[in-house]
Amino acid sequence: MSLGDKISNKAEELGGKAKEAAGQATGDEQLQAEGQADQAKAGLKGAVEHVKDAAKDLFGK
Repeated sequence: MSLGDKISNKAEELGGKAKEAAGQATGDEQLQAEGQADQAKAGLKGAVEHVKDAAKDLFGK
């Protein structure tokens, strides 16, 4: 996983946390759900990148 990918994923995760918190604070369930979705998407991207890195290590490519 490149540094740029890590930074992008972390930014997306933090943005999702901010949306979720704003949604909770204002009672906006849609904004809260969007924040949770953004966090899940960032987590999934991170998991895919970890699998790619493991495959590279395993197969030496």
